[in-house]
Amino acid sequence: MSRLEGKALVAQGGGPTAVINQSIFGVLLEARKHSEVTHIYGAVHGVRGIKNEDFLDLTEVTTQNFEAVAATPSAGLLSTRDKPDVEYCKAIFESCRAHNIRYFFYCGGNDSADTCRIVNEQANEAGYELRVVHVPKTIDNDLKVTDHCPGYGSAAKFVAQAFAGANLDNRAIPGVYIAVVMGRSAGFLTAASVLGKKYPDDGPHLVYLPERAFIKKNFIADVRKVYDKYGRCVVAVSEGIVDDNGTPIISAFTGGEKDAHGNVQLSGTGALGDLLAAEVKAMGIKRVRSDTFGYLQRSFLGCVSEIDQAEARAVGEKAAKFAIRHNSDGSVAIKREGNYAVSYFLTPLSTVARHATEMPASFINAESNGVTEDFVKYARPLIGELPTLEHLHAPKVPKILNKD
Repeated sequence: MSRLEGKALVAQGGGPTAVINQSIFGVLLEARKHSEVTHIYGAVHGVRGIKNEDFLDLTEVTTQNFEAVAATPSAGLLSTRDKPDVEYCKAIFESCRAHNIRYFFYCGGNDSADTCRIVNEQANEAGYELRVVHVPKTIDNDLKVTDHCPGYGSAAKFVAQAFAGANLDNRAIPGVYIAVVMGRSAGFLTAASVLGKKYPDDGPHLVYLPERAFIKKNFIADVRKVYDKYGRCVVAVSEGIVDDNGTPIISAFTGGEKDAHGNVQLSGTGALGDLLAAEVKAMGIKRVRSDTFGYLQRSFLGCVSEIDQAEARAVGEKAAKFAIRHNSDGSVAIKREGNYAVSYFLTPLSTVARHATEMPASFINAESNGVTEDFVKYARPLIGELPTLEHLHAPKVPKILNKD
């Protein structure tokens, strides 16, 4: 097989993560090993940068500088929310052809995989040799085929630690605390709220996910039951929870506002938390607080999973190996081995493009207000080490004036 000589191009799309730069560095490290790669370009602001020919020559970046960027959260090349159609992809392909780009690596979610698919098909139709590999990333953990997605572990670690801290606060001054976590259709990130629990009475005590219908009367009954038992209640809820008709709960309070992709706008507002807090206050519970984590989950500095970092870099390296050494197109996927190791393989772009996956039913409890041990076993290895927490263990002193 003759060597395919030309430039390599890397880009980042969609929401940033704490480890997406590791994936780009992985591509760079592997691509530099191959003499057929003449230059390595980085597109500024993802596919928009490719369309507009806004490129950086990463061949000139020192390893020391890129190592530092790789350890930095968010997208070092900057990102975009553009969702290319066929005409947009034609412009991407023509830009690649004009610059003699022969290897295209796009790090993103299922929409990014679909972009890779379309560009790959256009290159094939034009008879232009272009290896296209999708490098997986998403904090939602909702890509098909792969066991899990780089970016999820670090975001899950943040969510687990945030709830562990909120639970300690709620234990000190009891009340009801509600926090809204990202996740349109998949509840993996919200479910991660349980991973920092240590004691039987630790919160979150209730977890609501978009995979199951959110029934208001059940929610009120759940909160009352927990509050009566512990004198407090911590609740984790996905921003994407829906009613029994599949309509997002938040849509009734935002007027059905849509985002750039035509989806009901879920983030950018604390309305869902306020709504649920109001329902709890109506029960007669006075101390009620709600938070919306928002962007904090994606690129929180200093809260990165070591496992996530290593795997994010590995999928970038594997992408370059598959494209350059094996002359293949596709999407890099992770396979779980034993307890706990991983291997990497290439799956066709069509198996990942467009469609997302959801949490398996076995990860959600029968009451639809929590997760199972199966989920904990699945997710716990992905977040790495957590800080330790402890309660005081001391006997009570008998009362003298206020005897029971």
